[in-house]
Amino acid sequence: MSKCKVIAIANQKGGTGKTTTTVNLGIGLANTGKGVLLVDADPQGDLTTSLGWTEPDNLPVTLAMQMNRLIRDEPLDCHEGIVHHEEGVALIPSNIELSGMEMTLVNAMSREFTLKSYLSEIKKNYDYILIDCMPSLGMLTINALAAADSVIVPVQAHYLSLKGMTQLMKTIGKVQRQIQSGFKSGWCFADISRYADKFCPCNSGEPAAKLWRSA
Repeated sequence: MSKCKVIAIANQKGGTGKTTTTVNLGIGLANTGKGVLLVDADPQGDLTTSLGWTEPDNLPVTLAMQMNRLIRDEPLDCHEGIVHHEEGVALIPSNIELSGMEMTLVNAMSREFTLKSYLSEIKKNYDYILIDCMPSLGMLTINALAAADSVIVPVQAHYLSLKGMTQLMKTIGKVQRQIQSGFKSGWCFADISRYADKFCPCNSGEPAAKLWRSA
């Protein structure tokens, strides 16, 4: 396969469409024949649930287990626990156990690169890896940004959502300067579907508009 592109879908504000973006973009890419891996990096496990695994607490292997094994330098099969959806995407699932990872990462060696190290062996089997981030700017989100080549920031088209982007843009810039100089681009999408009648007279149903890109 061609070189894998790793994309983080991030916003510290909840309810902006991160999981929806991840699912639809992933399945859309899979429909074009691309190999796609989705990573649920949110302890709420909404991505896992959205793809049909409605009881994530009963899954034998999750992202939290694999990252813990890596941190403890235990034997690790990177491909263990990856599940496959009928629409052509693979998934690394998560559940509430991932919520304890923030504290675990605090004392981990090279803590910002734990997720990147885990994905390094897996990515050779895929064209795209999409990481659904949790609604915070904690260590899990930093790990996702450090592992990514680019970032998509879904936002809602109203003041409070845009106001919350300020800190996120600063965090992305800091990660780019200090941790992941390989960021190729950043994308910001506004969810304007609910305002289609006001802002899209043609009412084309287009769900998103590109607002920002950095080289």
